[in-house]
Amino acid sequence: MTISVNQPDWDFIATSPALMLSSLSHMGLIEITGEQGRSFIHGQVTTDITSLGTNEWKWGAHCDPKGKMLASFRTFAIADSLLMLLPKSALSLDLPHLQKYAVFSKAELADVSGDYHIIGIAGTEAQAFATQHFGDVSQALNLVEQGAIIRDGERFIAIIKSAAADAIISQSGQKLFDANTWQALEIKAGYPNIDAAHSGQYVAQMCNLQAINGISFTKGCYMGQETIARMKYRGGNKRALYIVSGTTSQTINTETQLEIALEDGFRRGGNIIECVQYGDKVLLTAVLPNDTENDTQLRVADDENSQLSIIELPYSLVDA
Repeated sequence: MTISVNQPDWDFIATSPALMLSSLSHMGLIEITGEQGRSFIHGQVTTDITSLGTNEWKWGAHCDPKGKMLASFRTFAIADSLLMLLPKSALSLDLPHLQKYAVFSKAELADVSGDYHIIGIAGTEAQAFATQHFGDVSQALNLVEQGAIIRDGERFIAIIKSAAADAIISQSGQKLFDANTWQALEIKAGYPNIDAAHSGQYVAQMCNLQAINGISFTKGCYMGQETIARMKYRGGNKRALYIVSGTTSQTINTETQLEIALEDGFRRGGNIIECVQYGDKVLLTAVLPNDTENDTQLRVADDENSQLSIIELPYSLVDA
């Protein structure tokens, strides 16, 4: 059975229905197994894998030796398997890097995206829907017969076997929307979903990973740690992730450039990390100079009539 996916006929940038189910077809899964699977990944990524609890998930990043993020991800475990949830385009670049080093450990890594259907559940009725179909979903990570349910605030990500997903969607009678509706919520959360276009470009703090508990500064060594630690303790970071909204006549993507208003006109300002578009309305995350004020005027490069403004982040960048 093939699940049909719908384009929303409402302005998903500004609003969302009481219950919204989105097919996260742009997301993929890396599975890590083996006797040394977790210890291997622990030595590769920014987050503390050894302290990952049964009912926990964490943000993290895999970096190159210079501290630049090859991928950002959510990580969690199902039984003896550690899983990393990340954009498929970044997965295709990152998995070979990890496998290159895994040959020296008793660890096996595989792309298991095809084994699961990943569904985003959001809206005021999201918890009721998730409870009805999966049982108790009160933990940050809820292991169910069909797979796992990640709870992220009032939203849920269901990572379940494809056959089970088909049955649940069919029985519920709900429309399944495309990934854009979910991405709008990820952007509003200020999350750093790095795709292939920006793999290897930014140190983790440039995308606010430290603000969402995606970096452990107390764990042992990992790839790129020296740069990330130096940026925390000695300073020097000049960029941050911002949420931006506005209008443009252009069709944008993660390779579209942004310009920032200065006293003598507009200059190149930053890069789009994730974006959604509804007609001429756009919502996006972008890496900009970290001294950019919230009232700064921005525009899309090559569209002088575009108008973009910054939305306040839902978390603090102040280092406690």
